[in-house]
Amino acid sequence: MTAPQAYRPLEDRKPGADFYSAGYRVRTGDIDQDMRVRLDGIARYLQDVANDNIAVLPFADTDPFWIIRRTVIDVLEPITWPSELRMERWCGALSTRWTNMRVRITAEGGTNRFNPEPRPDGLVETEAFWINMTESGTPARISDLAMETLTAMTDEHRLRWKAMNPATPPAAEALELPDREHVLRITDFDPFKHLNNAAYFEAVEDELVHHADLIDGPHRAIIEYLRPITPGTRVTIRRQRLDGTLLIWFVIPDDAGEPQVAASVSVASIPAP
Repeated sequence: MTAPQAYRPLEDRKPGADFYSAGYRVRTGDIDQDMRVRLDGIARYLQDVANDNIAVLPFADTDPFWIIRRTVIDVLEPITWPSELRMERWCGALSTRWTNMRVRITAEGGTNRFNPEPRPDGLVETEAFWINMTESGTPARISDLAMETLTAMTDEHRLRWKAMNPATPPAAEALELPDREHVLRITDFDPFKHLNNAAYFEAVEDELVHHADLIDGPHRAIIEYLRPITPGTRVTIRRQRLDGTLLIWFVIPDDAGEPQVAASVSVASIPAP
């Protein structure tokens, strides 16, 4: 078993390219005991800005259905509470059926009586691989109107899928850390009966309590969704620590009861430049 590929910074926005911008505020439900915005909080911000962005795009009616295949979150400077956020969203690359949508989150930190010490402003860079879908749930060609809108934002028009995480975990008996069951709640699911993107990162945060060194400085979290998790599914968490990387697999039973991976996650320290 090998760790994910070496760290490469996410591509910056094309000079002069259009982008969507929105402001948000950090709420206490998204922070940990150190006032840091958790990964599941960032995932919720990304869902909100995507929904708000799609609603005002010219192709909101022709291309309304998208599913996410991967999210990359680079926490370069943690966002803390209290903070005001500015989120900028644009297309970083695309092909005829999918896109890489970039979101930059900048935070203007503040203080209050609960967190009176000044802290650095936050910076998080993210990228998500989105697949255009039909209403029945099959991949679909991006409409001409959407292609016209998105291609103007980027010069990368031949986007291909390449996994960034190991999709297959080692056998449980080969690992030092034992498997554990992850209990799902009905509030973890969206209206389509799929586990919400942020709910995956809640399980990841449970693991990071024991690997705090990985998030003490800049770090990258990558999640790749392989199969949907629906209500009533039993989820087992398998994990492996490889030096500066924590690997996590969400394992569920297939129709025959055999284990299969629903999602893979890596959290790794970002090396100093």
